[in-house]
Amino acid sequence: MAEFWYLTFPAPGTPATSARNAEQAGWDGLFFPDTQNLSGDVYSALALAASATERILLGPGVTNPVTRHPSVTASAIATIQVESGGRAVLGMGRGDSSLAYIGRKPAPVKIFEQYLGDVQRYLRGDAVDISGYDSRNTWIAESGQPKVPVDVATTGPRMIALSAVHAERITFAVGAEPKRVAGAIETARTARSAAGLDPDDLALGCYVNCTANPDMRIAREVILGTVGVFAHFSGMSGGTAAGLEDQAIFESIAANYDMANHARSKAAHVADVGDDFVDRFAIAGPSDYCVDRLGELLDLGLNHLVFVTASRDADPKQAAEGNERLASEVLPQLR
Repeated sequence: MAEFWYLTFPAPGTPATSARNAEQAGWDGLFFPDTQNLSGDVYSALALAASATERILLGPGVTNPVTRHPSVTASAIATIQVESGGRAVLGMGRGDSSLAYIGRKPAPVKIFEQYLGDVQRYLRGDAVDISGYDSRNTWIAESGQPKVPVDVATTGPRMIALSAVHAERITFAVGAEPKRVAGAIETARTARSAAGLDPDDLALGCYVNCTANPDMRIAREVILGTVGVFAHFSGMSGGTAAGLEDQAIFESIAANYDMANHARSKAAHVADVGDDFVDRFAIAGPSDYCVDRLGELLDLGLNHLVFVTASRDADPKQAAEGNERLASEVLPQLR
Protein backbone atom coordinates (compact mmCIF):
# COMPACT_ATOMS: atom_id res chain seq x y z
CA MET A 1 0.00 0.00 0.00
CA ALA A 2 1.28 3.47 -0.87
CA GLU A 3 2.38 5.90 1.82
CA PHE A 4 0.86 9.39 1.97
CA TRP A 5 3.06 12.11 3.45
CA TYR A 6 2.26 15.65 4.53
CA LEU A 7 4.80 18.49 4.42
CA THR A 8 4.53 21.51 6.72
CA PHE A 9 6.83 24.10 8.29
CA PRO A 10 7.93 23.28 11.89
CA ALA A 11 7.22 26.68 13.45
CA PRO A 12 8.53 26.67 17.04
CA GLY A 13 5.75 25.81 19.46
CA THR A 14 3.78 23.79 16.90
CA PRO A 15 5.67 20.56 15.95
CA ALA A 16 4.11 18.27 18.55
CA THR A 17 0.59 19.46 17.78
CA SER A 18 1.18 19.33 14.02
CA ALA A 19 2.49 15.79 14.23
CA ARG A 20 -0.30 14.62 16.51
CA ASN A 21 -2.93 16.15 14.21
CA ALA A 22 -1.32 14.62 11.11
CA GLU A 23 -1.27 11.17 12.69
CA GLN A 24 -4.89 11.45 13.82
CA ALA A 25 -5.92 12.62 10.34
CA GLY A 26 -4.51 9.43 8.84
CA TRP A 27 -1.28 10.60 7.20
CA ASP A 28 1.47 7.98 7.01
CA GLY A 29 4.42 10.36 7.13
CA LEU A 30 5.31 13.93 8.05
CA PHE A 31 8.13 15.98 6.54
CA PHE A 32 9.40 19.20 8.11
CA PRO A 33 11.52 21.40 5.80
CA ASP A 34 15.06 22.10 6.96
CA THR A 35 15.20 25.84 6.31
CA GLN A 36 16.78 27.53 9.31
CA ASN A 37 16.10 31.15 8.28
CA LEU A 38 12.38 30.58 7.75
CA SER A 39 11.49 28.19 10.54
CA GLY A 40 12.74 26.45 13.66
CA ASP A 41 15.37 23.76 13.93
CA VAL A 42 14.15 20.69 12.08
CA TYR A 43 15.66 18.01 14.34
CA SER A 44 14.35 19.62 17.50
CA ALA A 45 10.94 19.67 15.83
CA LEU A 46 11.21 16.02 14.79
CA ALA A 47 12.18 14.97 18.31
CA LEU A 48 9.09 16.71 19.68
CA ALA A 49 6.98 15.12 16.95
CA ALA A 50 8.36 11.67 17.80
CA SER A 51 7.41 12.01 21.44
CA ALA A 52 3.89 13.12 20.53
CA THR A 53 3.10 10.28 18.10
CA GLU A 54 3.12 6.50 17.85
CA ARG A 55 2.76 5.51 14.20
CA ILE A 56 3.59 8.27 11.71
CA LEU A 57 6.93 8.31 9.85
CA LEU A 58 9.06 11.42 10.40
CA GLY A 59 11.87 13.21 8.62
CA PRO A 60 13.36 16.42 7.23
CA GLY A 61 11.94 17.30 3.85
CA VAL A 62 14.65 18.08 2.96
CA THR A 63 18.07 18.68 4.49
CA ASN A 64 21.11 19.65 2.41
CA PRO A 65 24.88 19.01 2.09
CA VAL A 66 26.00 22.48 3.20
CA THR A 67 24.60 23.54 6.57
CA ARG A 68 25.63 20.38 8.48
CA HIS A 69 28.64 18.06 8.42
CA PRO A 70 27.62 14.53 7.28
CA SER A 71 28.46 13.13 10.72
CA VAL A 72 26.12 15.67 12.31
CA THR A 73 23.29 14.84 9.92
CA ALA A 74 23.71 11.11 10.47
CA SER A 75 23.77 11.49 14.25
CA ALA A 76 20.76 13.81 14.24
CA ILE A 77 18.50 11.57 12.16
CA ALA A 78 19.70 8.44 14.01
CA THR A 79 18.63 10.15 17.23
CA ILE A 80 15.15 10.63 15.75
CA GLN A 81 15.21 6.95 14.78
CA VAL A 82 15.79 5.98 18.40
CA GLU A 83 13.32 8.48 19.87
CA SER A 84 10.59 7.41 17.43
CA GLY A 85 11.19 3.69 17.72
CA GLY A 86 12.32 3.25 14.13
CA ARG A 87 10.08 5.74 12.30
CA ALA A 88 12.73 8.08 10.83
CA VAL A 89 13.37 8.77 7.14
CA LEU A 90 16.18 11.11 6.07
CA GLY A 91 14.99 13.41 3.30
CA MET A 92 17.90 15.00 1.42
CA GLY A 93 18.34 17.37 -1.52
CA ARG A 94 20.79 19.87 -3.01
CA GLY A 95 19.34 22.74 -0.94
CA ASP A 96 17.08 25.67 -1.77
CA SER A 97 15.85 28.33 0.68
CA SER A 98 18.16 26.98 3.41
CA LEU A 99 21.10 28.02 1.25
CA ALA A 100 19.62 31.04 -0.52
CA TYR A 101 19.05 32.80 2.80
CA ILE A 102 22.77 32.50 3.62
CA GLY A 103 23.86 33.63 0.18
CA ARG A 104 24.63 30.17 -1.21
CA LYS A 105 23.46 28.31 -4.29
CA PRO A 106 22.27 24.68 -4.33
CA ALA A 107 25.14 22.24 -3.89
CA PRO A 108 26.66 20.92 -7.13
CA VAL A 109 25.66 17.37 -8.01
CA LYS A 110 29.17 16.01 -7.35
CA ILE A 111 29.25 17.58 -3.89
CA PHE A 112 25.81 16.14 -3.13
CA GLU A 113 26.88 12.67 -4.29
CA GLN A 114 29.91 12.69 -1.98
CA TYR A 115 27.81 13.93 0.93
CA LEU A 116 25.13 11.32 0.31
CA GLY A 117 27.76 8.58 0.29
CA ASP A 118 29.34 9.84 3.51
CA VAL A 119 25.99 10.07 5.31
CA GLN A 120 25.08 6.55 4.19
CA ARG A 121 28.41 5.22 5.49
CA TYR A 122 27.90 6.91 8.86
CA LEU A 123 24.37 5.51 9.08
CA ARG A 124 25.66 2.01 8.36
CA GLY A 125 28.41 2.37 10.97
CA ASP A 126 31.14 2.21 8.30
CA ALA A 127 34.35 4.23 8.22
CA VAL A 128 34.27 7.60 6.44
CA ASP A 129 37.39 9.24 5.03
CA ILE A 130 37.29 12.86 6.24
CA SER A 131 40.37 14.56 4.75
CA GLY A 132 42.47 11.51 5.49
CA TYR A 133 40.98 10.87 8.93
CA ASP A 134 39.21 7.54 9.48
CA SER A 135 35.92 8.75 10.96
CA ARG A 136 33.18 6.51 12.30
CA ASN A 137 29.99 6.96 14.32
CA THR A 138 30.25 4.43 17.11
CA TRP A 139 26.89 4.82 18.79
CA ILE A 140 24.59 4.39 15.76
CA ALA A 141 25.46 0.71 15.24
CA GLU A 142 25.15 0.11 18.99
CA SER A 143 21.66 1.67 19.14
CA GLY A 144 19.97 -1.51 17.96
CA GLN A 145 17.72 0.41 15.56
CA PRO A 146 17.38 -0.41 11.85
CA LYS A 147 19.38 1.78 9.49
CA VAL A 148 17.57 5.04 8.66
CA PRO A 149 16.47 4.97 5.00
CA VAL A 150 17.57 7.93 2.87
CA ASP A 151 15.01 9.59 0.58
CA VAL A 152 16.44 11.97 -2.04
CA ALA A 153 14.39 14.76 -3.61
CA THR A 154 15.27 14.73 -7.31
CA THR A 155 14.36 16.63 -10.47
CA GLY A 156 17.05 16.28 -13.16
CA PRO A 157 18.30 13.02 -14.72
CA ARG A 158 21.78 13.18 -13.11
CA MET A 159 20.36 13.46 -9.60
CA ILE A 160 17.78 10.79 -10.31
CA ALA A 161 20.41 8.37 -11.60
CA LEU A 162 22.88 8.79 -8.74
CA SER A 163 20.14 8.67 -6.12
CA ALA A 164 18.80 5.45 -7.62
CA VAL A 165 22.18 3.85 -6.91
CA HIS A 166 22.99 5.34 -3.49
CA ALA A 167 19.63 5.84 -1.74
CA GLU A 168 16.80 3.61 -0.56
CA ARG A 169 14.10 6.02 -1.66
CA ILE A 170 13.59 8.73 -4.29
CA THR A 171 10.88 11.39 -4.29
CA PHE A 172 10.62 13.13 -7.66
CA ALA A 173 10.03 16.89 -7.73
CA VAL A 174 8.85 17.11 -11.32
CA GLY A 175 5.18 18.04 -10.97
CA ALA A 176 2.08 15.92 -11.43
CA GLU A 177 2.01 15.24 -15.18
CA PRO A 178 1.98 11.42 -15.53
CA LYS A 179 4.18 11.46 -18.64
CA ARG A 180 6.98 13.32 -16.90
CA VAL A 181 6.71 11.24 -13.73
CA ALA A 182 6.82 8.07 -15.84
CA GLY A 183 10.00 9.31 -17.49
CA ALA A 184 11.60 9.95 -14.10
CA ILE A 185 10.65 6.45 -12.94
CA GLU A 186 12.23 4.92 -16.03
CA THR A 187 15.45 6.92 -15.49
CA ALA A 188 15.70 5.71 -11.91
CA ARG A 189 14.99 2.08 -12.62
CA THR A 190 17.38 2.00 -15.59
CA ALA A 191 20.22 3.53 -13.54
CA ARG A 192 19.69 1.08 -10.70
CA SER A 193 19.65 -1.90 -13.04
CA ALA A 194 22.81 -0.69 -14.77
CA ALA A 195 24.54 -0.63 -11.36
CA GLY A 196 23.63 -4.27 -10.81
CA LEU A 197 20.98 -3.47 -8.22
CA ASP A 198 17.37 -4.64 -8.09
CA PRO A 199 15.11 -1.76 -9.20
CA ASP A 200 12.25 -3.25 -7.21
CA ASP A 201 14.18 -2.54 -3.99
CA LEU A 202 14.02 1.21 -4.64
CA ALA A 203 11.01 3.05 -3.22
CA LEU A 204 9.76 5.72 -5.65
CA GLY A 205 7.54 8.69 -4.83
CA CYS A 206 6.55 12.14 -5.96
CA TYR A 207 6.06 15.57 -4.41
CA VAL A 208 2.60 16.80 -5.43
CA ASN A 209 1.29 20.35 -5.01
CA CYS A 210 -2.28 19.53 -4.07
CA THR A 211 -5.35 20.88 -2.33
CA ALA A 212 -9.03 19.95 -2.43
CA ASN A 213 -11.71 22.59 -2.91
CA PRO A 214 -15.04 22.46 -4.81
CA ASP A 215 -14.05 25.75 -6.48
CA MET A 216 -11.02 25.19 -8.74
CA ARG A 217 -10.27 28.91 -8.80
CA ILE A 218 -9.90 28.98 -5.02
CA ALA A 219 -7.92 25.75 -5.08
CA ARG A 220 -5.41 27.23 -7.53
CA GLU A 221 -5.07 30.36 -5.43
CA VAL A 222 -4.38 28.35 -2.28
CA ILE A 223 -1.39 26.48 -3.75
CA LEU A 224 0.04 28.97 -6.25
CA GLY A 225 2.95 29.90 -3.99
CA THR A 226 4.05 26.30 -3.41
CA VAL A 227 3.63 25.56 -7.12
CA GLY A 228 6.21 28.29 -7.74
CA VAL A 229 8.64 26.63 -5.32
CA PHE A 230 8.55 23.24 -6.99
CA ALA A 231 8.29 24.56 -10.55
CA HIS A 232 11.51 26.52 -10.18
CA PHE A 233 13.45 23.32 -9.48
CA SER A 234 12.89 22.34 -13.12
CA GLY A 235 14.42 25.57 -14.38
CA MET A 236 17.38 25.84 -11.99
CA SER A 237 19.88 23.62 -13.81
CA GLY A 238 20.77 23.85 -17.45
CA GLY A 239 19.01 21.25 -19.57
CA THR A 240 16.57 19.98 -16.94
CA ALA A 241 13.62 21.76 -18.58
CA ALA A 242 14.84 21.27 -22.15
CA GLY A 243 12.15 19.90 -24.42
CA LEU A 244 9.38 20.12 -21.85
CA GLU A 245 6.04 21.64 -22.82
CA ASP A 246 6.45 24.34 -20.19
CA GLN A 247 10.18 24.92 -20.64
CA ALA A 248 9.81 28.68 -20.97
CA ILE A 249 7.72 28.90 -17.79
CA PHE A 250 10.13 26.77 -15.75
CA GLU A 251 13.12 28.80 -16.89
CA SER A 252 11.36 32.12 -16.30
CA ILE A 253 10.35 31.15 -12.74
CA ALA A 254 13.91 30.05 -11.95
CA ALA A 255 15.54 33.11 -13.50
CA ASN A 256 13.23 35.55 -11.71
CA TYR A 257 12.69 33.67 -8.46
CA ASP A 258 11.61 36.02 -5.67
CA MET A 259 13.25 34.31 -2.67
CA ALA A 260 12.03 37.08 -0.36
CA ASN A 261 8.53 35.71 -1.00
CA HIS A 262 9.47 32.04 -1.03
CA ALA A 263 6.35 29.83 -1.10
CA ARG A 264 4.04 32.85 -1.25
CA SER A 265 1.39 33.43 -3.91
CA LYS A 266 2.25 37.12 -4.08
CA ALA A 267 5.78 36.31 -5.30
CA ALA A 268 6.75 38.10 -8.50
CA HIS A 269 7.83 34.91 -10.28
CA VAL A 270 4.26 33.50 -10.30
CA ALA A 271 2.51 36.73 -11.23
CA ASP A 272 2.03 35.67 -14.85
CA VAL A 273 1.64 31.91 -14.33
CA GLY A 274 -1.62 30.85 -15.93
CA ASP A 275 -4.29 28.46 -14.73
CA ASP A 276 -3.42 25.97 -17.48
CA PHE A 277 0.11 25.59 -16.13
CA VAL A 278 -1.13 25.13 -12.55
CA ASP A 279 -3.59 22.50 -13.75
CA ARG A 280 -0.81 20.56 -15.48
CA PHE A 281 1.87 20.87 -12.83
CA ALA A 282 -0.34 20.58 -9.73
CA ILE A 283 -3.59 18.96 -8.60
CA ALA A 284 -6.11 21.47 -7.32
CA GLY A 285 -9.87 21.07 -7.39
CA PRO A 286 -12.79 19.02 -6.05
CA SER A 287 -12.00 15.92 -4.04
CA ASP A 288 -13.04 13.44 -6.73
CA TYR A 289 -10.89 15.28 -9.28
CA CYS A 290 -7.93 15.02 -6.90
CA VAL A 291 -8.56 11.30 -6.41
CA ASP A 292 -8.58 10.70 -10.17
CA ARG A 293 -5.39 12.69 -10.80
CA LEU A 294 -3.52 11.19 -7.86
CA GLY A 295 -4.69 7.73 -8.86
CA GLU A 296 -3.05 8.19 -12.26
CA LEU A 297 0.27 8.77 -10.51
CA LEU A 298 -0.10 5.77 -8.22
CA ASP A 299 -0.92 3.61 -11.23
CA LEU A 300 2.58 4.35 -12.55
CA GLY A 301 3.98 2.29 -9.67
CA LEU A 302 4.82 4.94 -7.09
CA ASN A 303 5.27 3.81 -3.50
CA HIS A 304 4.59 7.16 -1.84
CA LEU A 305 3.25 10.66 -2.42
CA VAL A 306 4.30 13.78 -0.51
CA PHE A 307 1.54 16.39 -0.42
CA VAL A 308 2.66 20.01 -0.61
CA THR A 309 -0.43 22.04 0.15
CA ALA A 310 -1.15 25.69 0.94
CA SER A 311 1.15 28.61 0.23
CA ARG A 312 2.61 30.50 3.19
CA ASP A 313 0.25 33.42 2.52
CA ALA A 314 -2.87 31.40 1.71
CA ASP A 315 -6.13 32.19 3.47
CA PRO A 316 -5.88 30.14 6.70
CA LYS A 317 -9.50 29.01 6.53
CA GLN A 318 -9.22 27.83 2.92
CA ALA A 319 -5.92 26.12 3.68
CA ALA A 320 -7.33 24.27 6.68
CA GLU A 321 -10.47 23.21 4.83
CA GLY A 322 -8.38 21.94 1.91
CA ASN A 323 -6.22 19.86 4.23
CA GLU A 324 -9.30 18.45 5.96
CA ARG A 325 -10.80 17.40 2.62
CA LEU A 326 -7.56 15.69 1.62
CA ALA A 327 -7.55 13.71 4.87
CA SER A 328 -11.25 12.84 5.04
CA GLU A 329 -12.31 12.62 1.37
CA VAL A 330 -9.21 12.01 -0.78
CA LEU A 331 -6.92 9.70 1.19
CA PRO A 332 -9.64 7.15 2.05
CA GLN A 333 -10.51 6.77 -1.63
CA LEU A 334 -6.87 6.40 -2.64
CA ARG A 335 -6.40 3.67 -0.05
